[in-house]
Amino acid sequence: MAKASEKTILVVDDEPDVREFLSACIQDAGFQVKTAEDGVDGLEKIEKYMPDLVTVDMVMPRRSGINLIRKLKKNKDMANIPIIVITAHAQDEFGEEDISKFEGFATHLKPRYIMEKPITPANLKKAICNILEVESEEENIAKKESSEHNAVMDALKNADKATIEKISKMLNP
Repeated sequence: MAKASEKTILVVDDEPDVREFLSACIQDAGFQVKTAEDGVDGLEKIEKYMPDLVTVDMVMPRRSGINLIRKLKKNKDMANIPIIVITAHAQDEFGEEDISKFEGFATHLKPRYIMEKPITPANLKKAICNILEVESEEENIAKKESSEHNAVMDALKNADKATIEKISKMLNP
């Protein structure tokens, strides 16, 4: 399984605070992060960096999320980049129309996930890790700690009585 640190995620959102929040969540999971402030900037950064996954806001100036996705899906080099749509407008007049347009997309053109704001860091990390089939750095650390714990327990099981007594005296003076 690939490591999160080997993957690059592009965050495309016109709101600086949302962009920073998403970036921080993704970096905390161990991924490399690039950002773009709208769909035009997003397309330029996708062409430049060829990220492993893109998060896209739906309602943005200059090029909306849906227009960015359409542009990507028309380009054979970028068509397979997984996309997570993150929007606050799935249930209102700004986003309902765009979301309904996905229904007309062929299956291979649809975004992998549509997440409504506010999102939690845990849900975002889980979605990204599932799509990219990676473990977050947190999961890698937990597995390593568990493995080390198991090794210590195995060593203790096989230790002689004198060694166990010495360890016990050191831990409980």
